Amino acid sequence: MVDCSHANSSKQHEKQLDVAREVAAQVSGGSRCVFGVMVESHIHGGAQKFTPGKDDVNALEYGKSITDACIGWDGTQTILQVLSDAVRARRKR
Repeated sequence: MVDCSHANSSKQHEKQLDVAREVAAQVSGGSRCVFGVMVESHIHGGAQKFTPGKDDVNALEYGKSITDACIGWDGTQTILQVLSDAVRARRKR
């Protein structure tokens, strides 16, 4: 299981796609060591600050993380496609 976020992406949520592409290269090359990935994903990319009891809940942006920064939906779709293509390539080997 590979965590595409946190240390593997240098805690930069945008780099999760780079990590997923590296994993995909290993998979398409025939590796069977990877059995899954973890991706920090939400509808909208990034994160927003929120402290219960301090910040106004009505000021929150819908679909944006209040914890770790996430990639948005478009990035998530790209990662899923990259990994799917890698599995197809490995199956053809």
